[in-house]
Amino acid sequence: MKKLSILLGALAVVLMYSNSFAQLQGTDVLNEPTDISSDFSDYRNTYYVAEELSSFDPKTAKGTIKYNRYEYSTAMAFNNLLSRLSPVNANEFPGTEYAASPELPFSIQFVSDRTFRIKATSGPQYVSNEPSLMLVTGTAPDNMSAWKYAKVEGGHSYTSAHGKVVITEKPWHVYIYDEEGKLLTSTVHVSDVSNTFTPVTPFSYVRRASDYSRSYAASMSLSPGEKIFGFGESFTEFNKRGQKVVLWVDDANGTQNETMYKPIPFYMSSRGYGVFMHHTTPISVDVGKYYSPVNTMMIGDDELDLFYFIGDPKDILDEYTDLTGKAPMPPLWTFGFWMSRITYFSEADGREVISKLREEKIPSDVIHFDTGWFGVDWRADYIFPKDRFPNPKKMISDFKDEGFHISLWQLPYMTPKNKLYDELVENGYAIKDRKGNIPVEDAIIDFSNPGAVKWYQEKLRPLIEMGVGAIKVDFGEAAPEEGLYASGKTGFYEHNLYPLRYNKAVSDLTREVNGEGFIWARSTWAGSQRYPVHWGGDPATTTSAMAATLRAGLSIGLSGFTFWSHDIGGFVTATPEDVYRLWTPFGMLTSHVRSHGNPPTEPWEYSDEFLDGFRKADNMRYKLMPYIYSQAKESSEQGIPMFRALFVEFPDDAGSWLIDNQYMFGSDMLVAPLFDNSGERDVYLPDGKWIDYQSGEVYDEGWHTIEAGEIPIIALIKDGSIIPHIELAQSTKYMDWSKIRLKVYSTTGTADGILFTPDSDRIETISVQDKKLSKNPYGRKVSFTVE
Repeated sequence: MKKLSILLGALAVVLMYSNSFAQLQGTDVLNEPTDISSDFSDYRNTYYVAEELSSFDPKTAKGTIKYNRYEYSTAMAFNNLLSRLSPVNANEFPGTEYAASPELPFSIQFVSDRTFRIKATSGPQYVSNEPSLMLVTGTAPDNMSAWKYAKVEGGHSYTSAHGKVVITEKPWHVYIYDEEGKLLTSTVHVSDVSNTFTPVTPFSYVRRASDYSRSYAASMSLSPGEKIFGFGESFTEFNKRGQKVVLWVDDANGTQNETMYKPIPFYMSSRGYGVFMHHTTPISVDVGKYYSPVNTMMIGDDELDLFYFIGDPKDILDEYTDLTGKAPMPPLWTFGFWMSRITYFSEADGREVISKLREEKIPSDVIHFDTGWFGVDWRADYIFPKDRFPNPKKMISDFKDEGFHISLWQLPYMTPKNKLYDELVENGYAIKDRKGNIPVEDAIIDFSNPGAVKWYQEKLRPLIEMGVGAIKVDFGEAAPEEGLYASGKTGFYEHNLYPLRYNKAVSDLTREVNGEGFIWARSTWAGSQRYPVHWGGDPATTTSAMAATLRAGLSIGLSGFTFWSHDIGGFVTATPEDVYRLWTPFGMLTSHVRSHGNPPTEPWEYSDEFLDGFRKADNMRYKLMPYIYSQAKESSEQGIPMFRALFVEFPDDAGSWLIDNQYMFGSDMLVAPLFDNSGERDVYLPDGKWIDYQSGEVYDEGWHTIEAGEIPIIALIKDGSIIPHIELAQSTKYMDWSKIRLKVYSTTGTADGILFTPDSDRIETISVQDKKLSKNPYGRKVSFTVE
């Protein structure tokens, strides 16, 4: 009967997903991502181009910019209709009442010796400046003393230990330099593009003819060969140069298209700078797609707020996460293996699965109950049905005794038949339409309403109090753009902020109840990295989806997220065994690891050969736990990703900026997954020597064709590294951290590494010379064996 329950549930899910639909882009349907780029090439609109610095106070770095009016005009030449921006006169009446060329506020705020902020506005701002949820403290610090002012010909200069900012008066420009005087980027004025026939959007704002709303276009220069990375969990090509990126939170329905569950308004350049667009409105960024030398950030807001960071990738990420928040260190158990499928339906299902995991010696720490744990599948009422979960508190306690935490799925949408639907609406806690009704079929929790947040948290509280380890913070991408929110704003400003509010609500409650604050979430915005962990959505069950997932992991890591996960094998259909086999070690060498998707996902449901291979990959991860846990702690403190692009570790290695199908797992392990069954692949190795984790073979830098070992993945250790290991245990609960094996990967006999243990209060450095530990920083608490 136990197996029958799982099989019937699996059949229902398969039938549901075999008839699933996904959003078709470009059809103007509900919650299609909002792309505002067309507003900046509309013949009906008026464009106000930043022309000159009309006033400026060097002591405060505040002044005004004069904007001149332009509109698109046309000319026909040789049967082509051509366009360009042309100056126009004012069209208001009476002309005495309106500025033809408005002079509007502009300022630079110096945040640190690597970070500064540009602000500008297109009109009066009557909304009070509230603390920003995207910034960890709500505001950005002032540190003007770190920059030295100088008057220069035609403008003003500010210099710090790491860079220089030059503001010219006529035409108005902002030039950004590094500490050696290299120009990194600059604002684009109409005169900068007068030598091309291509109509280019300069630094400006648009006034729409349809409603007189205004939005900014922050156009910045791009250099030859410059590469752009980031923008969140993007599944398209890794280098965004030549793409248009639409930053609008979306249920992407997959991992091989251009929409994103986790867009982040941040990017970094290979030239040594990063940019944070401190906005929640729709943003469309033309990264040299239309005109190669210009990167245009088209921001829906009527004011402009940009942070710039100068330095190498680690410097940039450290500065960005100082501003928006660093990911806290998750508890040890979360780094174990998560067993899941869509979906287990009962306590009996759960008991059978954890028993089988232990019987088959598959190390694991979490069992996840997805959509089926409610009384009605997908109907989130936050209550265990008594017929299938007779004593959930005892179940959770029993599971913990066996070394398992449980995770529960839910979402913030109340369907019409959900008993909480009326409660949510009657209390005024749902997002409203312009009449005061609800704008879509479901009642959607309005997380901008403090009362709604408290109502929601009280529904979840009993679950956390009875011992649930994690809440799956699913969905959150469908906050209506036209909806009215308790904040007083529409979805134009609230839609992208919704996941951050949602993540925060669950994490805050979890931290209050159990002190951990850990969640398992899908959607994000800037600042969501403060509430780990996030997983990569619903990939297809193919190796191409696996490759796209890897690119997305690199991109979100370059957007401030230290921790990240993905569904091993994909999600949408039952995973072919060969795909599952290749994806498994890739998942095991990610900060957090979960098997999830349409059944079967349990490794014993495949061949004996597959089961044995899965066990070996899982054993590898559990033995590596001291390395994983230590690297997690260091990454958390520095604001850098555990799953990181090669150039984060090797910024001076030109080849590292070109690699999108390998990654560094922490600072010392390079990982190259296999995407076919050939058993080998070409691998790029940055500067230095590298030692194969499985075979011990030594490689020099450059390209190599390398065969995978017994575990179908290629992992190499940087020469001179210590990789701490621990004795295999079936759960992190049973690990003995008093005995650590130090595996030394060195061609010289000298190596270094780090170690952070669950009862530590700091990271310790460990060194080995001539196969001997130089010093035991833990004294008698930890004994080391050097291999």
